[in-house]
Amino acid sequence: MAEAQVVLSVDKLSKTYKKPFSGKVVHAVKSVSFEVHRGEIFGFLGPNGAGKTTTIKMLTGLISPTSGSASLLGLPVPSQEAMGRVGFLPENPYVYPYLTPREFVTLAGRLNDVPGKRLEKRVSEVLDRVGVLYAIDRPVRALSKGMLQRVGFAAALVHDPEMLLLDEPMSGLDPVGRKEVRDLIVEEQKGGRTVIFSSHILSDVEMLCDRVTILKKGEVVVSGKMSELVGAGGYVSEITLRDTSEELRAALTEKGHTLRELGKSWVVDASGDDAVREILEASLAAKAKVESVIPKRETLEDIFVRRAI
Repeated sequence: MAEAQVVLSVDKLSKTYKKPFSGKVVHAVKSVSFEVHRGEIFGFLGPNGAGKTTTIKMLTGLISPTSGSASLLGLPVPSQEAMGRVGFLPENPYVYPYLTPREFVTLAGRLNDVPGKRLEKRVSEVLDRVGVLYAIDRPVRALSKGMLQRVGFAAALVHDPEMLLLDEPMSGLDPVGRKEVRDLIVEEQKGGRTVIFSSHILSDVEMLCDRVTILKKGEVVVSGKMSELVGAGGYVSEITLRDTSEELRAALTEKGHTLRELGKSWVVDASGDDAVREILEASLAAKAKVESVIPKRETLEDIFVRRAI
């Protein structure tokens, strides 16, 4: 099988700032490296202030890196030619309030050299895809935040880009809107496009992404394929017990098991079949009631909480 083509390569990218009065150096991004392959959905994660948006701004040429390099679609960053092949949705898209969605997306199309005859049809198509066609001629100032987000998404799609770079695309959307954006991202991938997006909604990332990179204080702390990261820590079974005695709880604790109280029950985490068997045998011998045994794999949220917070 041929090796997947790298469409975004980031090599030791860094950005530092100096505070205006104190002159103190702030390391916003520290030697960040990762790769994105053609046709995959890539998740870029991290808590607020981790450096996600700063990295995206460097990749789009909005700010210059202090050190390091990156290439986008085989072209060095920043590159006007490369950005002409990328659809970009910023975290807080600014849409001129006196324009309508039709006018704004048409403007985006013209800036991306979409031919006039094709542009009119394309504007209606993308506004329909993001669910704003019904408000195509309504002034933008009359739209909600979620609708503005969709208009920005339509502007990113209008020139039919090879790659989508989306900074918090689910921001401001209700659950139905989030599902529609998720479906749209999957459709774009099926159409052969590469999608890179940042998000705080970990369930969406776990559901969609082929590969993820997690930042903490400007540094990469986790990076790899979703299939290798999620569940890599093994399976843990949650055993819920009722009518436990103090002697049983003390015995389980002495053997290294972690117990936590849940109402009138106690939950014990067991790693591996031997631990499950040991806990069940001890509990049944002590006449405790076993309410449930639930196997659980490590989720992206578990990884995020453990490594990024």
